[in-house]
Amino acid sequence: LIRRIMIQEIRTKTLLIACKDPDSWFGVRYRFNIYRGCQHQCIYCDSRSECYGIENFADIQVKVNAIELLEQELARKRQVALIGTGAMSDPYTPAERLYNLTGRSLQVLARRHFGVHIMTKSDLVLRDVEILSAIARLYCSVAFSIDTTDDNLALKLEPGAPLPSARFRAMETLAKRGIRTGVALMPVLPYLEDNETNVIAIVRRASESGASFLLPWFGLSMRAGQREYFYLKLDELFPGLRRKYQQRYGLRYDCPSPDAAMLAQVCRDECRRLGLICSMTEWVKTIRFGQLSLY
Repeated sequence: LIRRIMIQEIRTKTLLIACKDPDSWFGVRYRFNIYRGCQHQCIYCDSRSECYGIENFADIQVKVNAIELLEQELARKRQVALIGTGAMSDPYTPAERLYNLTGRSLQVLARRHFGVHIMTKSDLVLRDVEILSAIARLYCSVAFSIDTTDDNLALKLEPGAPLPSARFRAMETLAKRGIRTGVALMPVLPYLEDNETNVIAIVRRASESGASFLLPWFGLSMRAGQREYFYLKLDELFPGLRRKYQQRYGLRYDCPSPDAAMLAQVCRDECRRLGLICSMTEWVKTIRFGQLSLY
């Protein structure tokens, strides 16, 4: 039986979270998440881990007072900063079609002259292309999480998300509107996606779609709660693969591909050939608000 997704409206006391190390994540100084849970239901999602305290990641909690809080908290900020969304839950999960809270938050950020970085797996971001184009005069970037160019494989790994082909098309549209776009190539699932053919295909599609960057991590993380769900899905979709994971990684959190070093070199070489930035350190150095560099 298919379990019906529940949507619960909640009110929260705070929204913005200060980032301890902005240079390690797209230069983001503050981040926020409007939704808890995600309808994209990627089988590997770290946000399903017990430590985040989300009882059922298939259910969606909507912070209905998010816009009010964002207005209040931004009013207290005294410095230009880059605000990020999408680290814990996709800001364009299908519930956004109903609530439009991400779209409304972008309007607040634009009015208060804050830069924006968005992480998403959804082409729904195209709905907000006009406001993103306006923010881009200051600074705007969108990273699409893509770990395969194979739509059929993606249907198994990310059953509720738009297909990678749709994400690449959205990337191309945004790039043509002057919005900095690229790929977060993470995770890269060992024994499923960690091969040279897949990595090169993603780099080339990103370049063809107008990407400025491609930032990879060749592996995945596994923690209590998420690990068990991931293994159940491996048993269902890729029988026999669980054993290879258990033998190699045990209860480790950091689970790099056996070929991580080789793939990193292949990725660097192809990105260099096509003119894509593939280092977070180098990407952050390019961030400027108008004429003002973060550096």
